[in-house]
Amino acid sequence: MAKVLVTGGLGYIGSHTVVELLAQNHEVIIVDNLSNSEYCILSKISEITHTTPAFEQIDICDTDALRACFKAHGPIHAVIHFAAYKAVGESVSNSLLYYKNNVLGLLSVLECMREFSVCNIVFSSSCTVYGQPTQLPVTEQAPIQKALSPYGNTKQICEEIICDAIHSYNDICAVILRYFNPIGAHPSACIGELPKGVPNNLVPFITQTAAGVRKQLQVFGNDYNTPDGSAIRDYIYVVDLAKAHVKALDKLCAQTTHSGYELFNLGTGTGISVLEMVHTFERVTGVSVPYTIASRREGDIEQVWADTTRANRELDWFANTSLEDILLSAWNWEKKIRNL
Repeated sequence: MAKVLVTGGLGYIGSHTVVELLAQNHEVIIVDNLSNSEYCILSKISEITHTTPAFEQIDICDTDALRACFKAHGPIHAVIHFAAYKAVGESVSNSLLYYKNNVLGLLSVLECMREFSVCNIVFSSSCTVYGQPTQLPVTEQAPIQKALSPYGNTKQICEEIICDAIHSYNDICAVILRYFNPIGAHPSACIGELPKGVPNNLVPFITQTAAGVRKQLQVFGNDYNTPDGSAIRDYIYVVDLAKAHVKALDKLCAQTTHSGYELFNLGTGTGISVLEMVHTFERVTGVSVPYTIASRREGDIEQVWADTTRANRELDWFANTSLEDILLSAWNWEKKIRNL
């Protein structure tokens, strides 16, 4: 059992990861400023796990407050770092906000880790670091392309900061997880993706449209060089993704990382287009999703999906949940929060 500080632990991926950590009897301290999450998720985690983790409402960019948290809850064995702004479109229109929060937040976390001798960090990165890959599926050895959005650039910068910190101090080990596109909700329908305002991600926009919250879905671009003209992504079930963080933590605690840090792609290995997602949702739920075609969204790439061989081999981790079951979990979550 490890004592794990989870930044952004009431957010979408963070809350699902906390559930999986508690299922493996790890002790969890959640740090979240509630900027893109809700306090009520803490009680939902308790409902699922019958355990209430410690919670501190802290902005990680406030290093003094974060330092006090590390001191109060020590000794901490590892950090899983989710807390970051994550909307590609918003990062284009408000780039400085993203650089300040995502980069300074990581620096604050690393400074506190060093001060309190916390050696292990699992970092939430993104496939956006690859830009538009020249070869698909994309492996961890693929060259890092120029980021197409400030959000993607913050992830590139943060990865570099972690690697430089490891090289400088030799007292930190890291597993960097490059996510593809997390979707779905916990099978209990107690937690799921809960965007504030208009969703930036595809599946909550689909489910909100199906529920009548939104008039219609906008498909950004139908002129990409793909079979149906819409962009292609690798959509991974959030619970499968959460379980990978536990695997990464186990690897760090077992001290089996190589050269201080390791990189892993987390996806399914299959590319699905936006229009395929819409039609699959309609087929498995029997609910129509009206949509219109809009112009391409600045910062979006055309197509990307993962080669997950390394995560399968080194972490003994696999994404096995079917797309149909994932979309049903998202719809069950939407129906529950809308009382449908």
